[in-house]
Amino acid sequence: MSRTSFHERRRIQRMRDPEFCTEYERARSEIEQIDAVVRSLDELRESTGTSKTDLARRIGRNPSSIRRLFTATSNPELRLVVQIANDLDADIIVVPRRKKRNRRLKDAERTSAAA
Repeated sequence: MSRTSFHERRRIQRMRDPEFCTEYERARSEIEQIDAVVRSLDELRESTGTSKTDLARRIGRNPSSIRRLFTATSNPELRLVVQIANDLDADIIVVPRRKKRNRRLKDAERTSAAA
């Protein structure tokens, strides 16, 4: 018999609720995207041979905040992400997903169908 934690059993139970499941998946997607950006910046930092301390100094941040950003699960402010990207001579680019149609288009179609 597999042992699952109370929290895992509770999550499984709550995932049966469509509203909870939708919100859970939205939050999970946000976290994954933030993690991907931070990982990319850290890989770029390492490839340029820049230490976390040097990076912090160059962008006017506390070195401990930069260490936390790259070693812990966090939700960095966008200004910090842009400062790091600028210092590493990189751009942050938002790329539309190909799989899903534009949500605004879907909303517009629903509104016109309801009228």
